[in-house]
Amino acid sequence: MRPPRFQAASSFHADLKARIKNYFQEKNLKQTGNFSLYLKACVLLIGFIGVYVHLVFFTPIWYIALFEAIILGGLTATIGFNVMHDGAHGSFSRKKWVNELAGITINFLGANVFMWKTKHNVAHHSFTNIDEHDDDLNAGAFLRLGPTQKRYKVHRFQHWYFILVYSILYFYWVFFTDYKKYVTGKVGQTPINKMKLWDHVSFWGFKVLHLFLFVLIPIYILGFMPWLIGFLLFGLATGIILSTVFQLAHVLEETNFPILDNTTNKLEDDWAVHQLKTTANFATRNKILSWFIGGLNFQIEHHLFPNISHIHYPAISKIIKETCREYGIPYIEHPKMRYAFASHVNHLRQLGRS
Repeated sequence: MRPPRFQAASSFHADLKARIKNYFQEKNLKQTGNFSLYLKACVLLIGFIGVYVHLVFFTPIWYIALFEAIILGGLTATIGFNVMHDGAHGSFSRKKWVNELAGITINFLGANVFMWKTKHNVAHHSFTNIDEHDDDLNAGAFLRLGPTQKRYKVHRFQHWYFILVYSILYFYWVFFTDYKKYVTGKVGQTPINKMKLWDHVSFWGFKVLHLFLFVLIPIYILGFMPWLIGFLLFGLATGIILSTVFQLAHVLEETNFPILDNTTNKLEDDWAVHQLKTTANFATRNKILSWFIGGLNFQIEHHLFPNISHIHYPAISKIIKETCREYGIPYIEHPKMRYAFASHVNHLRQLGRS
């Protein structure tokens, strides 16, 4: 399947890039992370290690242990949002090796950064909300996320059960889809880059390490049933948090799901306008939420400038919003997270009925 083609870059995109470049030059700022980001990364990683060690080796009374399993899942998602995500985009640091180290945190948590870069950086960022090209829209027969996807009878109820599907994301990702990508050499319709020897060693080495850290060692110390209950809670919490944050940025009533022209294989808009029509922000004034989810509530800023660290999103959002207003281009934003969540549920309801 040929990759979609966008229209030629518009004057809007050129003007926007110039304004953002001028902002960083005038402020004498680097587009990558700073001390506050590195401090946050250390806090999250130390917190994760601390909770893991306490839960596995100094297991508290059962109700505290269950709570800690959920907290561990939250920390897993938060490390993914703040450390791995910026690292994989090359925006965590000016130094390549630091970005690679930040990105590889996902390997310790069970997934694989090599596969992630194809799925997220290439397929999702390039072809946002385009069915059969953006792998984030692919939920199999479980959910109908776009209007061009096949509708099954069960989808009439998807606005009720979608959280159950989201809850299994972590398990599905770590124990199935990574291996599927490895064997097929593709992420959906997008081929992955040729893997070097180190990529193969890293893939299998970290998968084995994850098995020891999250399965074998806890079973040996805690026993099978305590491990199973805790691991399920950990994975379910991780999956729900990850899925919800990403879906509230793209799968909404207000966002577009562009369709390719069958003759030209082209889309209606240029790449920048396409990103604005398929992406939405939410709760951008909530500083606590922004801190925990790595600024991914500023999803518009992230999609337009994925190589800029999320610590700069609040500032550049003002420039982007003003430029969109001048050019008459939509800037989709929900002031509260609950409004975005309601829009997502309504979108699922509508697609399930028609």
